[in-house]
Amino acid sequence: MTMDYGHELKFGTFITPDISDPGRTVDLAVATDTHGLDLATFQDHPYQSRFLDTWTLMSYVGARTERISLSPNVANLPLRPPAVLARSAASLDALTGGRVELGLGAGAFWDAIDAMGGRRLTPPQAVAALREGIAVIRGVWGQGTNHVDGEYHFLHGAKPAAPKHPIGIWVGAYKPAMLRVTGTLADGWLPSLGQIRAQGGEALGSANARIDDAATSAGRSPTDVRRLLNVGGVDDLPPSEWAKKLTELALEHGFSTFIFSGDDSPRFPAVIGAEIAPAIRAEVAAERGDAV
Repeated sequence: MTMDYGHELKFGTFITPDISDPGRTVDLAVATDTHGLDLATFQDHPYQSRFLDTWTLMSYVGARTERISLSPNVANLPLRPPAVLARSAASLDALTGGRVELGLGAGAFWDAIDAMGGRRLTPPQAVAALREGIAVIRGVWGQGTNHVDGEYHFLHGAKPAAPKHPIGIWVGAYKPAMLRVTGTLADGWLPSLGQIRAQGGEALGSANARIDDAATSAGRSPTDVRRLLNVGGVDDLPPSEWAKKLTELALEHGFSTFIFSGDDSPRFPAVIGAEIAPAIRAEVAAERGDAV
């Protein structure tokens, strides 16, 4: 069964926040901007001594770029209190002219989180905390109640801090409970292709179906949830093969945003912008009957 939610195609990079060469890390983000891509994203592991702090890096990159959106991929909720995270996102959105999105995760690597002072959670607890965290974030943004009485996160009449534009909350999700949260509450689903494929050949279809069912049950449209995908590096396949593979994922599984890793390649953003993205846009536009 084919599935195309009709979203505009976007392309971006997944950049390692390498503290050993911060100049190169920033240069890759700048190249993402100059080569016509749509977004630069950065993994968020605050306990990792080899990495720059993701939010500090995004703020610096925001001042060095002009067009691209910026997002954690994904923000570590157990170590980033949601009310503060919401205000940080709103502030950076204002400073960059509306160029911030919020990838959000329930957490992993609990030993490392515990070592940093975060609360160790079981999988069901982490899902519940994510639900509450999203409610807190939307409350701070003025998109919901500013009174959240959760078990893990709270909001007791906090003053709103509205972002410059409607920031998308993109959830990194794989298991059924997280997929239901995504369909019920999120603006986007942000998995990694390798992890999805590892679950078996039907994983993409069943995950999309869970999100769609949850969205419908919550009174939303499945098209309210953008489908984003972390994919491999540009050197993993020839550009023509990437174009073929991702066009199929766009038209048959509804993915509309493709985020490439592989920042060890000097051709990283240039090849995406000059070869891969135009080919996919042309193929999808032709299938949709749109003008290129």
